[in-house]
Amino acid sequence: IGGIGTVPVGRVETGTIKAGMVVTFAPAGVTTEVKSVEMHHEQLTAGLPGDNVGFNVKNVSVKEIRRGNVAGDSKTDPPKGCESFNAQVIVLNHPGQVGAGYAPVLDCHTAHIACKFSELLE
Repeated sequence: IGGIGTVPVGRVETGTIKAGMVVTFAPAGVTTEVKSVEMHHEQLTAGLPGDNVGFNVKNVSVKEIRRGNVAGDSKTDPPKGCESFNAQVIVLNHPGQVGAGYAPVLDCHTAHIACKFSELLE
């Protein structure tokens, strides 16, 4: 936003987000301070779980973070990317076999990314 700076938007899943907090974006690895938090054009003292908020951050270009990044408290278990993870998956109305090597598109919050099943555990 011109004159304001970069304002990421998203849903608070757990915890809170407040002005003055230092947050890290993953997997971008960008760390910055939150200048303000707003919801529906009104400033908040804190964003709570379930709130869809916009938050102004210091010295971060819109090119440094992307849709699907996760922001979290830098001081308490900051978020980080991963190469692999285990997931419980429900497959609905899929023609054909699903097994190791299958490469679906994963939707997680606002991220939309290709992945590959390396093995099925059960």
